[in-house]
Amino acid sequence: MDKNISFTLRIWRQNGPKEKGHFDEFQMKDIPGDTSFLEMLDILNEQLVEQGKEPVVFDHDCREGICGMCSLYINGHPHGPATGATTCQIYMRRFKDGDTITVEPWRSAAFPVIKDCMVDRGAFDKIMQAGGYISVRTGSAPDANNIPIPKQNADLAMDAASCIGCGCCVAACKNGSAMLFVSAKVSQLALLPQGRVEAARRAKAMVAKMDELGFGACTNTGACAAECPKSVSISNIARLNREFIKAKLKD
Repeated sequence: MDKNISFTLRIWRQNGPKEKGHFDEFQMKDIPGDTSFLEMLDILNEQLVEQGKEPVVFDHDCREGICGMCSLYINGHPHGPATGATTCQIYMRRFKDGDTITVEPWRSAAFPVIKDCMVDRGAFDKIMQAGGYISVRTGSAPDANNIPIPKQNADLAMDAASCIGCGCCVAACKNGSAMLFVSAKVSQLALLPQGRVEAARRAKAMVAKMDELGFGACTNTGACAAECPKSVSISNIARLNREFIKAKLKD
């Protein structure tokens, strides 16, 4: 059975994108080790509400490692000190009794703070709207075997499609680049025949929208792939570069 731990929680408080933020400290006592990180924040908020204080705002939804909304920067790591996991999959047993745990929102000019540790990741939606789709006739679903796809390509496309758009790559990057996210979304379509029709337009449009929204440039540091909760490969960035260059050469 996991033992209880007590620790100091330093958490970012900010009333909005134009407001100055600061850290608040809370002493958390006897938190069970099998408590998830988000459940620990729930305990904190229950205590604050009981004291008549304003609870800490943070993002969450499925709490099953699927949606990626639990976007917290914990002790210098997006999603916390675990490989291939989101914040909701982090348990307090990973921390030691007496630790100081620092929690911050994603740091990026393209992800303005809404309040406290919740940021606006609408920029990713705009990038997807710029080209992250294929134009097909709707109606009855076609047979899955209508278009033969090599297994290697299908596997690579599925690996790229595992990106949950959480923004961890942007938070991990020293430049605030969204290249891993954009390259994953381009790759999942570029690898399949259904996506080749609009491939050139897609690569140009999504890169242009990424630049327009204020994301930084990629310098191949690799922090994005190292911190990604779904282990999306940095090789997708190379594929995006190839798609983009081919599109420009066609022009």
